[in-house]
Amino acid sequence: MSYAPYPALRLRRTRAAAWSRALHAEHRISPADLIWPLFVTDGSGVEEPVGSLPGVSRWSVDGIVTQAKLARDLGIPCIALFPNTQPDRRSDDGAEALNPDNLMCRAIRAIKDAVPEVGVLTDVALDPYTAHGQDGLLDGHGYVLNDATIDVLIGQALNQAAAGADIIAPSDMMDGRVGAIREALEETGHPNVQIMAYAAKYASAFYGPFRDAVGSGGLLKGDKKSYQMDPANGEEALREVALDLEEGADSVMVKPGLPYLDIVARVKDAFAVPVFAYQVSGEYAMIEAAAAAGAGDRHALVLETLMSFKRAGCTGVLTYHAPLAARLLHG
Repeated sequence: MSYAPYPALRLRRTRAAAWSRALHAEHRISPADLIWPLFVTDGSGVEEPVGSLPGVSRWSVDGIVTQAKLARDLGIPCIALFPNTQPDRRSDDGAEALNPDNLMCRAIRAIKDAVPEVGVLTDVALDPYTAHGQDGLLDGHGYVLNDATIDVLIGQALNQAAAGADIIAPSDMMDGRVGAIREALEETGHPNVQIMAYAAKYASAFYGPFRDAVGSGGLLKGDKKSYQMDPANGEEALREVALDLEEGADSVMVKPGLPYLDIVARVKDAFAVPVFAYQVSGEYAMIEAAAAAGAGDRHALVLETLMSFKRAGCTGVLTYHAPLAARLLHG
């Protein structure tokens, strides 16, 4: 491919005016590209700010419904729910995940009753329910058991689907869990419940504020490197995505986001399927800290980072900045 030489070709011509920049934009982002993660906690009329996530709170179920209505009004099509399970309901086996009246299920039902047009994505993993903070069941040596954990994840997924979840999002990284959940959903009359697989979820240092928000940070014994991915690996991510798609995932996720844009692009190029990125809690906190320190304009930082996801090939982005971004995009 060849181009006319300068000055016949001046690339700055199309950048000279705002209308022209808008006309020639290669990628666009809208509120419809956003999924808003929200934290639900026990009680009524409760808002608990998360100290390590400035501007983010845990909400009781009534407050979560209010946030869902805000999402609808801002044009955000889907919210993602994460519970801060009461300490006395955590156990080594994560049994609270199977309680049809747990925080997640109550929040799902309340949202679908009040704002049925908003999609509800639910996290499937045991770390919000275990006393040890791991995503699954442990053997006697602290190793997370794969197949025994899957049995519980199936029950958790069916529990959430029965409450009205629209998208089941397994974030546990157990081998084979997508196929097991897909089969169970089909067999129990939930064929239209989607699965968004956390297919390439890395053992990242960026998850700290999230663990604070769901109350598992201080409980975690050891690390999650035996099941979450090594940040050094890229080819392995493609294998993980391929397996999850073969097992029935409708879409896949790369997590975290900004440090793994190369993985997003490779997944999109290799599979041409819906790919989502999770701009995780540590990424959000860094942007907020940079803006607070005067290192950059907050609004510009938010929109520029979200555009990077779209440019890399994302169908959409899970971000705590969703309501701010939606307002900015509405103008």
